[in-house]
Amino acid sequence: MASQGLIEMEMEVNDWSSDGYVTSTQSLRASINETIFENGRRYHTYYGYDKNMLPVDEAEQDRLDLHHEVFLSMMDGKLHAAPIDSGKQRILDIGTGTGIWAVDMADTYPNAKVIGTDLSPIQPKWVPPNCRFEVDDAELEWTYRAESFDFIHVRNLAASISDWPRMMSEIYRATKPGGYVEIGELGGRLFSDDGTMTEENPLKKSFDLTIDTLETLGRTFPVAGTLQGRLEAAGFADVKEFSYKQPYGPWPKDKRMKQIGAMALVMLDTGIEAYGIAPYTRILKMDPGEASKIIHEAKEVAKDLSIHTHSMYYVAYGRKPAE
Repeated sequence: MASQGLIEMEMEVNDWSSDGYVTSTQSLRASINETIFENGRRYHTYYGYDKNMLPVDEAEQDRLDLHHEVFLSMMDGKLHAAPIDSGKQRILDIGTGTGIWAVDMADTYPNAKVIGTDLSPIQPKWVPPNCRFEVDDAELEWTYRAESFDFIHVRNLAASISDWPRMMSEIYRATKPGGYVEIGELGGRLFSDDGTMTEENPLKKSFDLTIDTLETLGRTFPVAGTLQGRLEAAGFADVKEFSYKQPYGPWPKDKRMKQIGAMALVMLDTGIEAYGIAPYTRILKMDPGEASKIIHEAKEVAKDLSIHTHSMYYVAYGRKPAE
């Protein structure tokens, strides 16, 4: 995808060369796996120390896979909202993480070819034959040919992307006329509908501190209308945006929402640290002990089921106009 050359994770590929995009392929080098340990977490550094402030260790991979299940539950088991064709599709998953969405899509659409890209090579080796992964930085210039993909999917990259207009321009160029693009992002701010959360709530304060800190790098979290605006500004038509509540804890009365809340609370146990510890210590230059105290207090409050909190998950899709 990027001008400096993308790195293919699978060396055996069936007929991928005819997929209509150009790659600058090189062997998987030892440097692509370079990591550092910081504050007890492991981070990937190949594309830069601060490019992605989320860890890549086993705890984070487990959290990402669990969050995938939360997203599925919020969307009634659907992997996407866009009305894509079930036939032969070329699908790109940007910021694929552990690759779980890409693998599920490859299983769901066996006639499709699914590519997942990410900064870190943490994806599994054994995947469906119609799925592969590449290590790349989506914010650099893409080397995919224009109009290469029928469907491009982006999920939860707010903490990593500083220049959305540039990336959306590349996404638009790489989408086929009539093809769809879908973006899903967790809003990040913490809400309560019944007044059980105060402004001084440690969990809310930790959420706000993390978001405000990342925004100093230009990495903004969406509110209602943000994703729709990005798609429309890039030139996509028939844009639709949806919002979902993600409760923290099994406090909702509705059975499905109670299950979502229970999973989200487990995910949050490592998620607070995953999102917060690096921005606190790297950007704010906070003492690690002070940062850990903020995170610990937030985690303890999150367990209080008398406090009913939730975040918003936004999903928007749009169609590239046919020529």
